Amino acid sequence: MTRPAASEDAPGPGSALLRPAIGYALAAADAITPGLLRRPTPCRGWDLRMLLRHVNDSLAALTEAAGAGRVSVWPADEPPGDDLAATFRERARKLADACAVCDHRDRVVGIADRGVTLSTVAILGALEVTLHGWDISRACGPARPIPAPLAADLLVIAPVLVSGGREPLFAPPVVVAQGCEPGDQLVAFLGRNPED
Repeated sequence: MTRPAASEDAPGPGSALLRPAIGYALAAADAITPGLLRRPTPCRGWDLRMLLRHVNDSLAALTEAAGAGRVSVWPADEPPGDDLAATFRERARKLADACAVCDHRDRVVGIADRGVTLSTVAILGALEVTLHGWDISRACGPARPIPAPLAADLLVIAPVLVSGGREPLFAPPVVVAQGCEPGDQLVAFLGRNPED
């Protein structure tokens, strides 16, 4: 028996990961207050303000990929004001709405002179949004655990996505106890110490 060829119009699996990643990150962002923006994050050399600016750019790029089928070379403009947490929440909700596109059509997204499937972009986005959701949560206090099903799914694909040179995006993996929670295993694989 032969399998049917994959169709460009077939739904991709990316939104199945991206939706819970967004939900997790939004819950983590509930703890952000203006007084915490100077707190250090697990991202080496970054405070919470810098991390939010980075994640806000990423959310805008992911939403553009889902909606326009391309990603601009230049980062999105910051909205007026300096409420980075509000911008994060707004962009995360827009991305969640854009996930409906991922459910119905897995098309090619243009990134500079390359093309990748929307599903691949969504999977990469799920990994980034989850990890930075954990970073946000950790900067605001004790880290909110990553939901075990989401972490377990991301643990399967993270070695493929992070293969080759890890630097400068990820620190070396951190050794954790066998049998620890999938969320701790995920952040440790991506160079964060879940015990810090």
